[in-house]
Amino acid sequence: MQPKLTAKALCANKEVGKISKVIVDPLSHEISHIIVQELNGHGAQRQIPIGQVQEVVSEEEIVLRCSSEEFGQFPVLERDQYVTIKEVEIAHLEDHLHVEPGEILVPLPRLEQGVPRRTFFTNMTHAIGALIALPLVFPVLKYLMKPMFKPYDNAWFSVGNVKKVNKENIGFQFKFTRGFKEAFMPEQQIEKNIWVVKATPAVQKAVYQGNDMKFYDNKGDVIWVNKSNSPYIGYSGKCPHLGCGYKWRKTKNFPDGVFLCPCHLSIYDEAGKVIDGPAPRPLDVLPLQVDAGGEVKIIDVEYKAGVNNQIRLL
Repeated sequence: MQPKLTAKALCANKEVGKISKVIVDPLSHEISHIIVQELNGHGAQRQIPIGQVQEVVSEEEIVLRCSSEEFGQFPVLERDQYVTIKEVEIAHLEDHLHVEPGEILVPLPRLEQGVPRRTFFTNMTHAIGALIALPLVFPVLKYLMKPMFKPYDNAWFSVGNVKKVNKENIGFQFKFTRGFKEAFMPEQQIEKNIWVVKATPAVQKAVYQGNDMKFYDNKGDVIWVNKSNSPYIGYSGKCPHLGCGYKWRKTKNFPDGVFLCPCHLSIYDEAGKVIDGPAPRPLDVLPLQVDAGGEVKIIDVEYKAGVNNQIRLL
């Protein structure tokens, strides 16, 4: 039995507050903490480890192991350290919890948190599965994908005016629509986006390392060069981890903002560098130019997600 998010919390038969939120571990999908708001409607929201729950009497009432005095010593919720499940995409999380609708929190990852062991076993499982399946699926894939082997589309797309990017080192999103054709399917229009940063010299150096960035076509010829001193840097709107869309978000540790992917909580700074999470490489920089009228134009280069190196797909 799991309590509702409005259940009473008691200490030694004395009500101390009501459950207002729960915190869930994004890997195990288990509740790690409950948040109890003190009886006063404006009281503090205390973060209680799930191990301190002695008994779930009913959906409407729980009993804590602590006394009412000890209850007041539990830490106050630091809301900036969490995102809601409306901001992250964790499959079937609500189904697993069976709680009433309300605010379910997932912790932002700690900076520099490593995941080498989990990554190793995940990659090993994928590799074994691929080796087993390859002889069976290769002939089919070769037939289906044959029409897709064609030169990259190196056309320029106008996405908006640079006047909208008026603050330095802040991510600004531009949306655009382009035609796309899959094998044996009619062309369709898809909505895409990029992020543009008006970069300071320090950010320019972090991205380009003092060297111009060249982009190539399928024959290996240079199609465009981003100058290392260009003030505007464009990033693909897809996270390099699994291709999800990300956003610019301010947090307690980063009051000016960072790029945050809601799918698996990869975090990038304004230079696209990975500062936390499972992303295997920095954000992908796009060919970008700004004309005399301030129009931002990009080549919609797209790279394979989930790998360390950039492998161009589009």
